[in-house]
Amino acid sequence: MNQKKNLILDLSYQFSLEIIKIFDLLEDKKCYSIANQLLKSGTSIGANIREAQNAESKLDFIHKFKIAAKEAEETEYWLALINDSNKMKIEPIIFSKISELKAIINSIISTSKRDNKKT
Repeated sequence: MNQKKNLILDLSYQFSLEIIKIFDLLEDKKCYSIANQLLKSGTSIGANIREAQNAESKLDFIHKFKIAAKEAEETEYWLALINDSNKMKIEPIIFSKISELKAIINSIISTSKRDNKKT
């Protein structure tokens, strides 16, 4: 089976794995509420991107990516809050990864909106 690589699917999946690691560390520190918030938003990014792959229309595709963008913003918020409240030190690479995801997601939304107007 020869499947074409999909950068945003791969990046969002790998990011979800990183979020699960942070979740586990927060759970070990008994930071249950914030750990759960981070897990939900952080893994929802990839789930919505995956769901968009089977969208019913271009507008549905855009909608799923907009949800992913919102979840990425929320995830960045929780990561900053965890870091700044000294619950645990979030590695700078995680902030770089969420920034990269946000940029790609927003680019896909913009391109899809532009393409949708042409049809």
